[in-house]
Amino acid sequence: MTTTATLTERYISATIRSLRPDAQDDVRAELEAAITDAVEARVEQGEAPEAAERAVLTDLGDPGVLAAGYADRPLHLIGPRYYLTWWRLLKLLLIIVPACAAVGVAIAKLIEGAPVGDVIGAIVAVTLSVVVHVCFWVTLVFVVLERTGADTGEKWDVDQLPVPTENGAARSDMIATLVFLGIGVAAVVWDATRGFFPTGGDPTPILNSGLWPWGMTVLLAIMLADAVLAVAVYRRRRWTVGLAVVNTALSIAFATWAVTLLVRDELLNPEFVQFVFADNGVDADTLRILAVITGVGIIAVQTWTIIDGWMKAWRARRGREE
Repeated sequence: MTTTATLTERYISATIRSLRPDAQDDVRAELEAAITDAVEARVEQGEAPEAAERAVLTDLGDPGVLAAGYADRPLHLIGPRYYLTWWRLLKLLLIIVPACAAVGVAIAKLIEGAPVGDVIGAIVAVTLSVVVHVCFWVTLVFVVLERTGADTGEKWDVDQLPVPTENGAARSDMIATLVFLGIGVAAVVWDATRGFFPTGGDPTPILNSGLWPWGMTVLLAIMLADAVLAVAVYRRRRWTVGLAVVNTALSIAFATWAVTLLVRDELLNPEFVQFVFADNGVDADTLRILAVITGVGIIAVQTWTIIDGWMKAWRARRGREE
């Protein structure tokens, strides 16, 4: 019986040692009674006392898990109460914060005149660091909420149920895209033939007239392809992987076209730049900074267009699978 008593005492001691002192005696008495009853029941069925003891303690499981149950202490990092809130917030922040940090670093490095390799290296390093910090601190906050039992204030009700749509959203997107592209084409043609910016005399074109015909043909072709893509999405009633690939190609083509011309100082009309900036005291360094900001803005918008297309394709595919 010495072995049996030793195993029981060791198990009980391992269970109660992490509990509050005022609860240890009650838990000890409860466990002793439960183990004794279970061992006696097995012995009555013909098991040896030592074997019955080991079987009962094995069935009770890890003392640490048992102690957590007595203390009502969670053994998970983030439980179901907060998990969805944590996951939604984390995804949102991982979309916004690293991208903003990368854009900020890119602008700063480009303004400094750093080589392309240094710019890319700085973007990668800062982005990875920001991702790690966002994951760590957001998770830490929710771990604290889990342990303290605080209320996040987020309550679900039936008003949050999504409204089912058929093809209305795709039709609205198509109409908005076609209207926007139509205005864009008209603006490009008007700028080339009549000029947009008032100078006190005849309006000055904003875009470089040297882009005609080939440079502008490329731009108009991209805009026409965007219109065809919008119609294709409407006809298919949803985004597909193929359409997302086309959207990605068009976004990359436009960003490449615009940024390449911007870097070469061939995008804007020199007379427009002279009248608006140089004649008002804007020096070359400031113009370079404005060009960098404009280029980063173009890339950021097209990057979001690519991400949005793939997200829509993924949601459409998941909806069909469900």
